[in-house]
Amino acid sequence: MNEATNAFTKPQATPLGAKDSYGVRDGGINVQIFVPCFVDQLYPTVAFNMVKVLKKAGCAVTYNPNQTCCGQPAFNAGFWGEAKEVCRKFIADFEGGSYIVAPSASCTGFVRNYYNTLFENSAEKNAAKMLGERLFEFSEFMVKVLGVYDVGASLPGKATYHDSCAGLRECGIKKEPRQLLANVKGLELVEMTDVETCCGFGGTFAVKFEPISIGMADQKITNATATGAEYLISTDMSCLMHLDGYAKNKGASIQTLHLADVLASGW
Repeated sequence: MNEATNAFTKPQATPLGAKDSYGVRDGGINVQIFVPCFVDQLYPTVAFNMVKVLKKAGCAVTYNPNQTCCGQPAFNAGFWGEAKEVCRKFIADFEGGSYIVAPSASCTGFVRNYYNTLFENSAEKNAAKMLGERLFEFSEFMVKVLGVYDVGASLPGKATYHDSCAGLRECGIKKEPRQLLANVKGLELVEMTDVETCCGFGGTFAVKFEPISIGMADQKITNATATGAEYLISTDMSCLMHLDGYAKNKGASIQTLHLADVLASGW
């Protein structure tokens, strides 16, 4: 059986409410949510839909309104000193023992993989490490922590899924979104060619290397539309923003959707 087939299996979900070191309240796990900059400023509905799904799964959700950026843009641009100040605030904003869930593999991957580098020789080293262990991307939290694969969502139509670089390479997320989508009633999921290839966004890469970025987006949209899919789904709005812009410019009819929007549909 190949990897694509394995991705659509429906394992038995584990029951919610088992107590662990992160605490349980009202039969569900306590969760803080982190809302990334892209989502906060441009796609807030994604965050609301993530909260909607988490609550249905039995989580007690809290939001710290003082939270800001995770620091990734400054870090990637080479401003490590400035990034460290933003990251230090992030650590303080999410102190405590509860899980942290974000609708972004990009931000999650950055915190997990690069905070240790930034704070290697500082007093925040242990706090940064523990933070990375508590932070999860939305789909992996649903599957790996909650053991939930079916939230009762429905969305008639055909869809294809885009593996973001951060999700696939930095967080190791591959099966989890597909396992959740496999249980969306009425939705047919079809894999595109070269599904693991980058979409071409890459943050400032899309600005600094625009022709290359556009060429990569063209390849991704061409492969996505070739499946006959009506929807292009991913865990990262940064990728989807880039692809949506190119698709509209090209005149492609495919609609981009964040996984949280799909899972919040139909109920």
